[in-house]
Amino acid sequence: MRPLTNSTPKPLIKIAGRPLIDHVLDRLADAGVEQAVVNVHHFAEQMQQHLATRQRPKIVISDERGLLLGTGGGVKKALPELGASPFFHVNSDTIWIDGVKPNLAQLADSFDPAATDALLLLAPTTDSVGYSGRGDFAMAPDGSLLKRAELEVAPFVYAGAAVLSPALFKGAPDGELSLTALFDRAAQAKRLHGLRLEGVWMHVGTPEAIAEAEAAIRSSVN
Repeated sequence: MRPLTNSTPKPLIKIAGRPLIDHVLDRLADAGVEQAVVNVHHFAEQMQQHLATRQRPKIVISDERGLLLGTGGGVKKALPELGASPFFHVNSDTIWIDGVKPNLAQLADSFDPAATDALLLLAPTTDSVGYSGRGDFAMAPDGSLLKRAELEVAPFVYAGAAVLSPALFKGAPDGELSLTALFDRAAQAKRLHGLRLEGVWMHVGTPEAIAEAEAAIRSSVN
């Protein structure tokens, strides 16, 4: 997203008049989430200043300035604030248009803690706005996931939203930690599952992709 991110953290880049992170927090509020933990690192002061204006959900800051924790390490650091129950994990720069039933509600309703450590929201690679990659996963009829091999093409891309169980982090080391590595471990244990996104997911990875995402949003409300 450079040059935009040279002076602004990506979650504060505006899409359709609202910062990306507000699109995320609005969906969490609509799903009934009362408290959200937000990790801050890059341009942390800007993030904290912006988040101070939020009323719903209540924002708890997990400060990672001076730390390199990775996505998994950041979640593990925040576990004391998240409690012992499964929780939503949503990338602060992901955006989608819901279908008839909100996707976060579908994730919550579909999560089975007896069989699953992570339930990922997956978007089809063929009709996601702005996405041209090879995908991330194939999904079996029972919802279990198989990671794409290096030279293969997979039908689904991780849309940046999931329900995670604290059990996913059991035995994980402190410090820098990849969430993808924990997904791989869960997949080997047959405890990684997926849910197909209803609606349209938008990959906003470049400044040029902003206009494409905004056009999709305008089309959805017309």
